[in-house]
Amino acid sequence: MQSKKYRLSYLPLFYKDLDEKITYIAEKLKNPKAASDLLDKVEAAILKRLPDAESFEPYHSLRERRYTYYRIYVDNYVIYYVVIDDDPNDMIMEVRRFLYNRQNRETII
Repeated sequence: MQSKKYRLSYLPLFYKDLDEKITYIAEKLKNPKAASDLLDKVEAAILKRLPDAESFEPYHSLRERRYTYYRIYVDNYVIYYVVIDDDPNDMIMEVRRFLYNRQNRETII
């Protein structure tokens, strides 16, 4: 059986979320090393998930959604992504949000 290939895509909102968290850690908490380490962990976690994007438990939302959400946990944060499979020859793992794990997800995503 041939495995699926996914193309990686990021929403601007993900970059905004990530920048807010990294900036907070680096500047407000005055810990640029921790901010850099977190950034490295986020990138590694996303790339590790890419080959098997749909092989994980979906996130069960209270809202009806066109695409199923999935989660990746990194330290105290959660990365949310969907798999867009409108074209079987062009599967997309679209990374959408990067949230602190205690944020109210249902009102945000």
